[in-house]
Amino acid sequence: MMSRRFLIALALSLLPMAASSAYAEVCATDDAEREVCLPAPAERIAALSPGATELVYAAGAGDKVVAVVDYSDYPPEAREVPKVGSHTRLDMERLAALRPALVIGWVTGNPPEQLETVESLGVPVFYLEPRSFEGVASAIERLGELAGTREVARREAARFRDGMAEIHERYADRSSVRVFYQVWDEPLMTINDEHLIGKVLSACGGVNVFGDLDRLVPRIDDASVLAADPEAILAGGMGEENRQWLTHWEQYPSLTALRRDNLFFVPPSLIQRPTPRLLEGSRLFCEKLEKARAHR
Repeated sequence: MMSRRFLIALALSLLPMAASSAYAEVCATDDAEREVCLPAPAERIAALSPGATELVYAAGAGDKVVAVVDYSDYPPEAREVPKVGSHTRLDMERLAALRPALVIGWVTGNPPEQLETVESLGVPVFYLEPRSFEGVASAIERLGELAGTREVARREAARFRDGMAEIHERYADRSSVRVFYQVWDEPLMTINDEHLIGKVLSACGGVNVFGDLDRLVPRIDDASVLAADPEAILAGGMGEENRQWLTHWEQYPSLTALRRDNLFFVPPSLIQRPTPRLLEGSRLFCEKLEKARAHR
């Protein structure tokens, strides 16, 4: 009897990769610094992270998305697309059955061995993980090239660039606010200045109290936060409306952020995904820091 692994490999190897001669080859460089070329714009795309899903839709190629992973909830129509597991464990048989012509992978989030298997069987994998505002805009444009939606992608990338430039200009001369951003609760985690969220804080005139730490997403503890004594604490939570992470800090009356009523909730999907919605999240961040300035 053939092994399950062989059946998966066989299914993947039978994916339709041939292109009509009516189309020209399209190429783009991914965030792993590899050039990925397709014989024609991709008509069937698998997006293997919620952020990748948003980026493909932003590039104007939402109607070509045939597979997503759990928590791919934006735009709303993405919720109706078949799911192929989670970003940390893909259902390879399900993925194969959906016959993608292009897979959008997450550089540090997807299982490398699974993406390597997909790629070894002839299905192109385009790795994405934007680490800057320009990286987000560029990702949209590059996906537009591979999906044949170049003009839509260019317009959306320009809108994002213009919006971020406006934020930089508006808050360039604002007084600084010392901020702790909580990205997770157990274990307690934050971000450093190299993280994209750290760059948002900087654009709004914030100073990340843990910005100098080496790791992109460092683990810390309550004592570290108390010692840093931030003027404001920003956090998401387990869901788009769950403020539970912020209530944890109400037990520490010595915190400047608590005394000044500067515990601010930000819906995580607006700030923790490297997508065009980061513009909305950045504006919200900046509004929160303006409130912190007003509370002095």
